[in-house]
Amino acid sequence: PPRRFKNALEQGSVVPGAGAFEVGCHHAMMEGKRAVKGRAKLGVQAFADALLIIPKTIAVNAGYDSQDMQVALVEAAEDGERAPGVDVTTGGVLDAVAEGIWDNYIVKNQMIHSATTIASQLLLVDEVLRAGRSMRGQGGEAEEQ
Repeated sequence: PPRRFKNALEQGSVVPGAGAFEVGCHHAMMEGKRAVKGRAKLGVQAFADALLIIPKTIAVNAGYDSQDMQVALVEAAEDGERAPGVDVTTGGVLDAVAEGIWDNYIVKNQMIHSATTIASQLLLVDEVLRAGRSMRGQGGEAEEQ
């Protein structure tokens, strides 16, 4: 059988598709952001916003405006709609669960894990580069020949 079916059967769980999982995560993070203090709030906001790349990309690939779709999806989630996702046929919002649109949990889990690992590594590289520049500015590097 195709891998997507094999993964779903072996894992035993799926999540709403059509970008609905990401919209739901974004909504939950925005709700939880209220409990976060200080600069960490900015990190929560950035992570939540990054999740919306998936439904925005679905909208663009279907020929719709990504910003209009993002606004519609976020408003649908705020209004309590269940699993709001991108309707690629109309450009509107659909209920991914009612329409039977599902994604493999294992794929979403791997996507989030990989994205956060890559982002962390990029931030670490940036930090090392800044430290190197700072040391050069303080005379910490030998003269070039």
